[in-house]
Amino acid sequence: MNNSYQARPGTVHKDRIISNFPKCFHNDAVIDNKQDYDPRTLEICRSRQPVSIGLKICKMIVIGDVGVGKTSLVTRFCKAAFDKDYKATIGVDFEVERFEILGCPFTLQMWDTAGQERFQCIAAAYYRGAHVVSIVFDLSDIQSLKNAKVWLQSAMKENQGQTDIKVFLVGTKRDLVSDSAYKAIELEAVQMAKQLGAEFWSTSALTGNNVKKFFFRVAALAFENSVLKESEHRKNASKLGDGDLVRVKQEDTKTPSKSTNCCKT
Repeated sequence: MNNSYQARPGTVHKDRIISNFPKCFHNDAVIDNKQDYDPRTLEICRSRQPVSIGLKICKMIVIGDVGVGKTSLVTRFCKAAFDKDYKATIGVDFEVERFEILGCPFTLQMWDTAGQERFQCIAAAYYRGAHVVSIVFDLSDIQSLKNAKVWLQSAMKENQGQTDIKVFLVGTKRDLVSDSAYKAIELEAVQMAKQLGAEFWSTSALTGNNVKKFFFRVAALAFENSVLKESEHRKNASKLGDGDLVRVKQEDTKTPSKSTNCCKT
C-alpha cells in the first residue's frame, strides 16, 4: 500500500522515513492487529490540520535485566553499530531519533536504563512520562524473560493513571539460539506477552535482524496514538468553547462593585 506521502527535503535522514504502516512481528502477540493507519490519522496528515504534529515527541524507556542487550539494541538502530566490548550502563543513557511519518516530523526519545539493582533508584525516576515501555530479555536466558513482569510493574508504578502506554516485549540475541531451541522460547515469550498486554519481537543487535522493523513499528504506533489523542483533545476543547454548551449567567459577568472595602486601610 502506498499512501503517496512525500518527505520534505532536509527534515530527516532518508532511512528514517515511514510511509507505509509497519507490520507486527508475531500475529499471536500484538497490541494492534490492524493493517493500516487509522483513517483519521491519514486525513489529519493529508490536510495538515493544526494539530501541532511537528512537535510530537515520544518517550520510550528500555528496561530489563543487566546484560540482556538493551544498549546494543538501541546502538544498532541509532548508530548501525555493534560494540563487542560491552560495558554495563550506569544510571541512564539517552538517544534521540527523528522520523518522518506520513510526511510529518516525529521524534523518538530512547531512555536506555541500567539493569543492575543498585541503579534502580536512579533509573526508576526516568520511567515517568513514558509513552512506550520496551521490556528487553535475552532469548538465550529464560530467567530474563520470567523477570519481565517485575520490570513492567516497576515501570507502571511510576506511570500510574496513564492508560495508553504501548508495551513491547523484545527478545534479543537471536543469533545465539538455534532454530529448534528458539521455537520453545518463542512459545513462552508469546504467552508472556499476552499476560503483559505487550507485543512480542525477536531481534539480534549483532546481525541487525528485525531491529529497524521494531523501532519503525514503535514510532508509527506512538505517532498515531499521539495524533489521535491530540485531535480528540482539540475537539473536546472546541466543544467547551461552544456558546450552546457553556453558559455564563448574566449576573456573573457584572463588574464588581467599586464600594468594596477589602483593600482599604
